[in-house]
Amino acid sequence: MIREMEPVARVRIQTSDFDLAAEVAALRARDAAVGAVVSFVGTVRDRNAGGPGEVQLLELEHYPGMTEKAIEAMIDEALARFDIRAVRVIHRVGPLQPHDQIVLVAVSSAHRGQAFQACEFLMDYLKTQAPFWKKEATADGARWVDARIEDDEALARWGIRAGNAAATA
Repeated sequence: MIREMEPVARVRIQTSDFDLAAEVAALRARDAAVGAVVSFVGTVRDRNAGGPGEVQLLELEHYPGMTEKAIEAMIDEALARFDIRAVRVIHRVGPLQPHDQIVLVAVSSAHRGQAFQACEFLMDYLKTQAPFWKKEATADGARWVDARIEDDEALARWGIRAGNAAATA
């Protein structure tokens, strides 16, 4: 008896951690034409490690439903731009510690070049366009993390203009 496999979710927003090897295996399992899988795993970092304002906790918030829809649109754009087979984006929300995994972008394709480009495109897009809000907690208190000009500039390389970051003098 041949059993119909459940469709693999392209986007998951979750509080629990993810297993990179399991996610890559799931992305490859259904497609014999996959010759490459490229992945990016982002971790919670402390830009002030060991110094004043050291991050003790990062809390991420999102709009359920809206966030997934925005990321699905990003994936559709990547599929239109690049010769790729499949995409998986997992983003964690809630309280996270330094060194915790925060995001996974995995892209499969027949050849590595398109997978690398699509993965980078998706991370640039995700960083600037996905509706997430980050708050860092330090010994000095908590503060919301502002958008960065560098992230808008990274997205501009793909011909997409974003004005999320406020220019500072």
